[in-house]
Amino acid sequence: MTGPNTDTHRASNKVATAQPLYELTAVTKVYGRGEGAVNALRRVDLEIENGGFVALVGPSGSGKSTLLQLLGGLDRPSSGRVAFEGRDLARLDDRELTELRLGAIGFVFQQFNLIPTLTAAENVEAALAPIGIPARECRERAAALLHDVGLAQRAAPLPRQLSGGEQQRVAIARALANAPRVLLADEPTGNLDTHTGEEVLALVERLWREHGLTVVLVTHDQRVAARAERMVKLRDGIVSTDATTSHPGTPDEQR
Repeated sequence: MTGPNTDTHRASNKVATAQPLYELTAVTKVYGRGEGAVNALRRVDLEIENGGFVALVGPSGSGKSTLLQLLGGLDRPSSGRVAFEGRDLARLDDRELTELRLGAIGFVFQQFNLIPTLTAAENVEAALAPIGIPARECRERAAALLHDVGLAQRAAPLPRQLSGGEQQRVAIARALANAPRVLLADEPTGNLDTHTGEEVLALVERLWREHGLTVVLVTHDQRVAARAERMVKLRDGIVSTDATTSHPGTPDEQR
């Protein structure tokens, strides 16, 4: 349930940031060389504003996951510029990129990527380890995050004892551990059934509204993409469509 000041909060975020959160200019990414080279992205121009919810849509091989990796600073473009808050990510060294990812960006993947030997709470706490906060505060923050994603009573089980939907909720809590400004999600419902996927999407949408996050979500599913407020379609490494959506909202809002 969103608070009465949520839209105002998100709007103030957008006004406060004069420039786009992300600004991509003629971004090209090529894997390999010579005849075997693959052009994953071809001179992509794209802006993403602060507080937006953007879905990157396209078939397999369209370049959407490559684009998400560039936004997360996990890879560098072959040419062109990827700027985050005006900073060219290609000009940052490895230490600066690590600091940026730790402090500003949260990642959610299709495969959950939880540590199998750690409990749900410990998986979230592990994301806080690089910050070096006191153990008690770490436990309290992990408990609060699990409560926020609806798993207050599921902190003790190991990943194998959780359902797929619960594991993805833990992964989302972990991604939010460092209070990031951006949440990058790569096919977050890809390993879930339709009903569970809808629940996870509703959770992402609620967190977007309540926390003032910028969300960029990769999907090949048009139904998933329709939950965002903006849809960017890619084909063969090129942006073919960039448009706002009707954004029907969560099931509760439709009733």
